[in-house]
Amino acid sequence: MNKPIAAEVEAVASAAPPASRDELLQRLRGIVGHSHVLTDPIETRRFRKGHRTGEGPVLAVARPGTLWEQWQVLEASVAAGCIVIMQAANTGLTGGSTPDGDDYDRPVVLINTMRITGIQVIGGGAQVVCLPGATLDRLEQTLAPLGREPHSVIGSSCIGASVLGGVCNNSGGALVRRGPAYTELALYAQVGADGALRLVNHLGIALGNTPREILTRLERGLYTDADIENDATRVASDPRYVEDVRAVDADTPARFNADPSRLFEAAGSAGKLCLFAVRLDTFPKEASTVFYIGSNDPDDLTAVRRQLLTALPRLPIAGEYIHRTAYDIGERYGKDTFLLIDRLGTARVPAAFALKSRIDGFFERFGLHGVTDRVLQGLTDLLPRHLPARMRQWRDRYEHHLLVRVSNDTVDATRGILDACFSNSNSGAYFECDAEEGRKAFLHRFAVAGAAIRYRAVHRRDVEDIVALDVALRRNDRAWVEELPPEIESDIVHKLYYGHFFCHVFHQDYIVRKGVDPIAIEHRMWEGLDARRAEYPAEHNVGHLYVAKPALADFYRKLDPTNSFNPGIGQTSRMLGWGSCCDGKPAWPAAYGSTEGADEQAS
Repeated sequence: MNKPIAAEVEAVASAAPPASRDELLQRLRGIVGHSHVLTDPIETRRFRKGHRTGEGPVLAVARPGTLWEQWQVLEASVAAGCIVIMQAANTGLTGGSTPDGDDYDRPVVLINTMRITGIQVIGGGAQVVCLPGATLDRLEQTLAPLGREPHSVIGSSCIGASVLGGVCNNSGGALVRRGPAYTELALYAQVGADGALRLVNHLGIALGNTPREILTRLERGLYTDADIENDATRVASDPRYVEDVRAVDADTPARFNADPSRLFEAAGSAGKLCLFAVRLDTFPKEASTVFYIGSNDPDDLTAVRRQLLTALPRLPIAGEYIHRTAYDIGERYGKDTFLLIDRLGTARVPAAFALKSRIDGFFERFGLHGVTDRVLQGLTDLLPRHLPARMRQWRDRYEHHLLVRVSNDTVDATRGILDACFSNSNSGAYFECDAEEGRKAFLHRFAVAGAAIRYRAVHRRDVEDIVALDVALRRNDRAWVEELPPEIESDIVHKLYYGHFFCHVFHQDYIVRKGVDPIAIEHRMWEGLDARRAEYPAEHNVGHLYVAKPALADFYRKLDPTNSFNPGIGQTSRMLGWGSCCDGKPAWPAAYGSTEGADEQAS
């Protein structure tokens, strides 16, 4: 039997490089079908425009329907000297899965993998193998009958985020016992320093010797338990996060994207590899209870955090923070998202977002922006209030809100800790949620995350843009409430603070006043975060918004020495071979014949 952990297949291009742009497009259509190669800017808009930020032109969007088609599209694009951007659900918040601007030195082929949706349960449900289009929502549904859960069941799963996208960005961490998405078991393609395309099988499953055999067998599930290797030296989830988050006196953050100890091949790769599958651990699903805590003194929540992380026999399942302003903006401007999920479930949300994008694209042809946002907001403003009465009472009484979910075997211990924290307090209190209150409290926390985008769309006359930061504070940092300098404060319309409180990861959305440069605001905020020794980004990855720190940039170079995949990520070089500048617009590489039409496509 093959040794799957070490399997590597070098695949030299099977055909001559395309002589022209049109020949490449013809080849791509021959692989995936004419309807799955998009070139019209209207048709490509929802793929080349980020969920929150980032947008740029593409030569084509190719949508393979099988792993073998994905390999063939990749092979043709690499042979043509094109940039390849891998994309799944396009739900990222920092623009990391779309082009950004038009200053690339080669044409861009965007490969969207959402048609390849397989999830394979192995080890009796203890692990899964996920293909490129598998979503967290679908994974959660697949595991539910087995009494298991994926690493993440809050937030991005609701908008159709892909499993592989989470691994690429070390996403997640809302669930305190599980940490960010991480695996050392993956099947991926890589372009080496010699320009050769290779398929690397580190999935731990023996599948064959050629790309076609490996990819076809995997997709069809043509392997047995005997083909699966369980190597104790390769893990399929973060093995040390529990210990890290319990260390409340440590002078460093618990987790952040550029942490070198959590960068491994696919994990944290940010599109610098072409992933075909990942193997991940699953987790037992447990009955739980939610406690809703409010306070006007941040020190109360600090005490709760430290006590629950160190004194409970088992860690809490989740702990989410919401500031009163974020609560209010989320209650009004995230209301339709809340109601959509509450009434129809998470499975309908991706289709709703896709439909919204198509409608927005239609109106933008006529210079009309934000039509759907304004219509939806007008309609939801007419609807009655949707949050439970006790939550609204706590909103009126307290500035700071903390939602704590614990497994039922620790409810009594949790109640005891909270009683001790608030028995003599005039500044805070808590209540124990019933099932409906607990569900809606966490759903509201999710709705807060997109509320700033809706606010921006509805108030374009007053708002320049949003500065969105996700920040990891040191685990021993008691001064977690931010105080902005007056000169920055005056340029902000609203500040939305929310986040994963137990690991001290905060999402901070600043709605910037009209006429103020948001980039200048963000850079000044970076200075303050550096002074606090915070790490950022914490979990949404650098995308095109943040600068990749040296360790992260070096990781990208090692994965992709020719800079063929997703160049410019983390504000690194966009040039072939990591050159330092870009001279002129993107154009068809001269070595491949005519550039006719390329400048028009890129403009």
